[in-house]
Amino acid sequence: MNMPILWTIDDLTKATKGELLCRGESASFSGVSIDSRNIGESELFVAIKGQNYDGHSFIGDLAKKGIGCFVVESKKVPDIPSYNDLAFYKSKKRKFTCIAVKDTTKALGDLASFQRKRANVSVIAITGSNGKTTTREMAARILEQRFDTLSTKGNLNNEIGLPLTLLNLGHRHRWVVLELGMNSPGEIGRLTKICRPDIGIITNVGPAHLEGLGSVEGVKNAKGELIDNMNPDSIAILNADDPMVLGLAEKRPPKTILFGLSQKAMIRATSVVGKDVGNTFTLNLPKETVQVDLQTPGSFMVSNALAAAATGCWIGFSAKEIKKGIEEFKPIKGRMNLCETKQGVHVIDDTYNANPVSMEAAVKSLVSLKGENRGILIVGDMFELGRQAESLHEKTGKLSAELKIARLYASGDFAGAVAKGAMAKKMRVNDIITGTKSQIIEDLKDNLKPGDWVLVKGSRAMGMEKIVEELKSWE
Repeated sequence: MNMPILWTIDDLTKATKGELLCRGESASFSGVSIDSRNIGESELFVAIKGQNYDGHSFIGDLAKKGIGCFVVESKKVPDIPSYNDLAFYKSKKRKFTCIAVKDTTKALGDLASFQRKRANVSVIAITGSNGKTTTREMAARILEQRFDTLSTKGNLNNEIGLPLTLLNLGHRHRWVVLELGMNSPGEIGRLTKICRPDIGIITNVGPAHLEGLGSVEGVKNAKGELIDNMNPDSIAILNADDPMVLGLAEKRPPKTILFGLSQKAMIRATSVVGKDVGNTFTLNLPKETVQVDLQTPGSFMVSNALAAAATGCWIGFSAKEIKKGIEEFKPIKGRMNLCETKQGVHVIDDTYNANPVSMEAAVKSLVSLKGENRGILIVGDMFELGRQAESLHEKTGKLSAELKIARLYASGDFAGAVAKGAMAKKMRVNDIITGTKSQIIEDLKDNLKPGDWVLVKGSRAMGMEKIVEELKSWE
């Protein structure tokens, strides 16, 4: 059993540099929570103000239920419901502890940073426009063969999610594998300072989050914040096949490991062969080679595997162990998952998220997988592309036509731009359908044939998985 690292009141005030408003009966706490619905009896509550809720509004009820410690924002204390009857300052029987800070989101990061420092762990931090989650999972599969390993769950990779992951550290953990996401400049830098990685990985740089970053150069600089804020003795693992990432390598000589297909790479893949359900390749390490059978479609998955392999190699895992970890990887829901309907239609579910780079890679994978069969593409809007959104959606349409996609469906505000791009490259108008998800599903059921390959992809908020679910349940 992995016992939690307990928090004392002195730990909390030291970590947050907060003001102790009152000291309660409990001397220690088993963990940190921001969720009033699922907080454990022995955990402390950090009142975060989100887009749709304010944790301060739940403090009164939580105190009455026996929660023993709260971290609150100083300016919010007078506005907390039940403030008067809870008597933060005046109660003779202070049953709970209350610590006031300027910003509870920052305090959450401060608590996580404190946890990282006192835990006996090493940290891997992964960022990039694409491939973060897959690389994270592959690296974790390698590490788990020898060490108790904690890793990011789901999409907990921002200024709230990353601290929550670190706060789950227990006494037995030895490694942490973290995913670092961002929407604006400075975010990766702040997350890096919180987690202080021993190993930092940048998978690639592409046109994602352009709304907040302005340009691909802006994306490069934002991803480079990982390198800029790592300790001098940490290791950077970078993609030798990506010119943008390769440019960042100049910041970190000599403690840099390059991975890729390039001759420059220390960790290389050669003899790459795509198959219906995955890829095989020869993994070339500095002192060993091994044949890897990756059970995940998409040639871009090889790059993710190389990033994970570079991590394992640096830590000291053998080629055999690295191979085992990579081959044990199973695709995460909504990321290049394959299924076959009762009608014999092959569906590729890549609905977890989308940006122009991952969209292009997924469409090329569809073409590779379908062989001589029909390839059908269903796309939803790609978000956070700013002023380039129209042209980048047009580019998806153009690519679809150039790669001879048999039928193109588009849904969302930029469906017209996708259609415009496809028509510009002479795709037949009758093979381009725009509409709601319900309309698309109806048309699919009238036009799909046994042997067809269908790729469904779009940004998370588009809910494109509804189409996948309908096709799976199609009688």
